[in-house]
Amino acid sequence: MTNSLILHMIQLMLVSLIVWVIFLIVRNARRRQIDLRDRFFTGFGIGLVTDLLDTLGIGTFATTTTLFKATQLVKDDRQIPATMTTAHVIPVLVEALCFITIVEVDLTTLVCMAAAAFSGAFLGARLTKNWNTQKVQMVLGVLLIIAAFFMVYRMLTNPGADIANDIRGLSGIRLLIGIVFDFIIGMLMTMGLGNYAPELIFFSLMGISPAIALPVMMLNAAMIMVAGSKQFIESDRVHWPGVLGIIIGGVFGVLIAAFFLTSLDIDKLKILVVFIALYTGLMLLRSALIRSK
Repeated sequence: MTNSLILHMIQLMLVSLIVWVIFLIVRNARRRQIDLRDRFFTGFGIGLVTDLLDTLGIGTFATTTTLFKATQLVKDDRQIPATMTTAHVIPVLVEALCFITIVEVDLTTLVCMAAAAFSGAFLGARLTKNWNTQKVQMVLGVLLIIAAFFMVYRMLTNPGADIANDIRGLSGIRLLIGIVFDFIIGMLMTMGLGNYAPELIFFSLMGISPAIALPVMMLNAAMIMVAGSKQFIESDRVHWPGVLGIIIGGVFGVLIAAFFLTSLDIDKLKILVVFIALYTGLMLLRSALIRSK
């Protein structure tokens, strides 16, 4: 089986998953008589901004959480992970579809790490299902702060700048470490931690150019979100107003970033997102501490 054929199969799988998620959302909305048009334009704006930035490598967690709170679209913190996953899964699948062939990467690395991320997310969605508000706030707050420090690390050290670009994947013990790493990342992403910064840093520490992480992290994010989406969509954990707007706005954001803004210098935007992540994380921790009193 040629690499080209495998890539076409992955692209076909991504298209099929987009159709499947749309089917799940529409079926659930009909069963529960959910009006998906509720707060559409608020959601559209959130999706357009957050998924545009996500495609540029900034991630959606800090920006989406902050905009949820600023617009009061999602008031219950327990619903944030499920709502974000459900709203962003289709835009992220479109991201993976657009970028899967941009960088040449070893397909064994790509497929094995995506499978590990999917497995971790499938388990993580079950483990966090019945967590209470205080625990969710604590986890989200800590993970946001961790994500901010990951981003600071990238900006200060520029990992991978002196690394050779001729290595296209992992093998042997490094591939095994990568599989375990992505399994853990898959579990954590169901609780809101983005995978982009950790993936970039991981590949740098493995002696591989961070550019190779691009198709891996795109596909991993798609697989992780798909793994949790069915359980989330069919649960009571999704706050549905605005979700359709986020999906459609998010797809537009991905396409704009993919075709018009890929050469944009986003260092200043990343600094802003670090402050957003730290502020939101500290506010979530503060809310959790208040609840515990």
